[in-house]
Amino acid sequence: MHGQMEIFGTSDIGRQRKTNEDHFMIADLCKSMRVHSTSLALDHRTRLFGETQGRLLLVADGMGGHESGERASQLALDGIVDYVLNTLSWYLLHDDIHEDEDFQKHLKAGLLSCQQLIERDIASAPQRQGMGSTLTMAYIAWPRMFVVHVGDSRCYLLRDGEIKQLTRDHTMAEAVLGHHETNDSEPDREGPLTNMLWNVLGGKDEPHPDAASFHLQIGDALVLCTDGLTKHLSRKRIAELIS
Repeated sequence: MHGQMEIFGTSDIGRQRKTNEDHFMIADLCKSMRVHSTSLALDHRTRLFGETQGRLLLVADGMGGHESGERASQLALDGIVDYVLNTLSWYLLHDDIHEDEDFQKHLKAGLLSCQQLIERDIASAPQRQGMGSTLTMAYIAWPRMFVVHVGDSRCYLLRDGEIKQLTRDHTMAEAVLGHHETNDSEPDREGPLTNMLWNVLGGKDEPHPDAASFHLQIGDALVLCTDGLTKHLSRKRIAELIS
């Protein structure tokens, strides 16, 4: 791609909890080759890297209390990283829309592999029963972006001063009331239904990830975040800060 992509991440425990159950990751994906022996002059390098195949943005918000929530979100990231490195077929990234759909299916399968990893961990330590995690992932292969999502963490797109939520919350409030736009000038309202998730990694039922592809433009800004941000800052304020 032309130009430069700047990416930053941070996590904050906040003022109330003793543990931070959120995890995030920013990574470049590229092919590499480990050299064990050669007659070439490689200046003592043992690994060669190809061009970047894409960028991976991940955010996960654990639940389950104490160490279980933190562990669940860590396992969610561990699971997707293992899947992307060892299973995902990057060669599926072509210009054909049908292959876009195939790639989305493969990304969804990655979240199901995270589910299996968390289930195995719970089976080995039954005291962790009930732990789970959201996961929102953006895979950027410029100019396309694939977003795969489960839970109520979010992905926003800021373009030409306007902010748009690209994901939908998998909460009981949204399931009962239907999708509705939050007041841009106010943080999310809290209530019993907004805190109940029907679609997460680690739950009793198999997760049902959402997946979609988007075409990015020069000047776009993305925000991947947990509800720890959206419960305190309005979308308007997020857009102002990012701008």
